[in-house]
Amino acid sequence: MNQKATIRVFIADDHAIVREGLKQILADSPDIIVAGESENGLDAIKLFRKSKCHVMLLDISMPDKSGIDVLKQVKKEHPDMAVLMLSMHREDQYAIRSLKAGAAGYLTKQSAPKELVTAIRQVASGQKYVSAALAQELAAQVGEDHAVALHDTLSDREYQTLTMIASGKTVSVIAEELSLSVKTISEYRARLLVKMKLKNSAELTHYAIKNQLIE
Repeated sequence: MNQKATIRVFIADDHAIVREGLKQILADSPDIIVAGESENGLDAIKLFRKSKCHVMLLDISMPDKSGIDVLKQVKKEHPDMAVLMLSMHREDQYAIRSLKAGAAGYLTKQSAPKELVTAIRQVASGQKYVSAALAQELAAQVGEDHAVALHDTLSDREYQTLTMIASGKTVSVIAEELSLSVKTISEYRARLLVKMKLKNSAELTHYAIKNQLIE
């Protein structure tokens, strides 16, 4: 898009205080306006269709539909749309998964005050945005024969289930938070245990802590 044109931004985050904070950060940038917002994944998809925005700021942890699922749906409908993922999670947990799913960039909420405006302008111009630390990590992988970590073999939903179980949440709580059935979450748990060659939730939690997949 023309760099002089106004960048219309849509914010999808389930915390009102975060949305307000992001809007305050963007308020001093005359070339950026917030043209829409939502507090859950399903509304994000519906409202974004009508917003005529250029960039979506998307929280990776949504109450009803994971941010990566929303990302995939948005990219399916609008392949050229720039989606900038926002997360409380460290980059090494979700950034690469997000980029592989079609995100234009990944930004932690801790770094948003300093990097948000630059990130939005960059992805709006058709470029990718990642932090210097993540760029180094990605560069280090180029041309190297890395052994694939067991958790990297999981689907996005299986990985999400892993981190939630390791955080101490029960299958019932996870099902409720993700708006899925207990049976479905139990199937995700069973599959990820097989893929990771683990026997139970205790071993899963130990693995997650050892590999710094949870805080």
